[in-house]
Amino acid sequence: MKYKGKVHKFGNDINTDLIIPARYLHMTTAEELAQHCMEDADVNFVKKNKPGDIIVGGDNFGCGSSREHAPIAIKGAGVSCVIAASYARIFYRNAINIGLPIIISQAASKELHDGEMIEVDTEKGIVKNVKTGKTYASDVFPSFLQKIIKADGLMNYTTGAKPARSKKKK
Repeated sequence: MKYKGKVHKFGNDINTDLIIPARYLHMTTAEELAQHCMEDADVNFVKKNKPGDIIVGGDNFGCGSSREHAPIAIKGAGVSCVIAASYARIFYRNAINIGLPIIISQAASKELHDGEMIEVDTEKGIVKNVKTGKTYASDVFPSFLQKIIKADGLMNYTTGAKPARSKKKK
């Protein structure tokens, strides 16, 4: 799959409480959670983020508690994918299970900057800076994980339901 969007850069150890603070865990829909996505890491994230934009983090993105609310909030906010140097294992699988593409690229994580426009090709394992033309290698999902993401999550994949891509409304 291919994605294009503006980078929202975050650092290392972005935990699930920074992605969606615990005070909002009573909310149940992606739309409600999206209103508070990344709020404690960047209070203006929701205002700056546009559908299709891309979060770029450092090492250990999604560490902390294993709540599914975190990838749901990111996806609900209209973020097309997340790129990081590494992920907490449970966040990685929770993201796949809800159909949020998460890309591992140490070089892209280190060198990309806030506000840059990038293109991501998950099937070829390439992240490209649109302005400079520089490309970065990324891990490629095994085919079974690509199928889950294309189905918009594990539930759709196992039931055969049609994907209903969520997009944040502005």
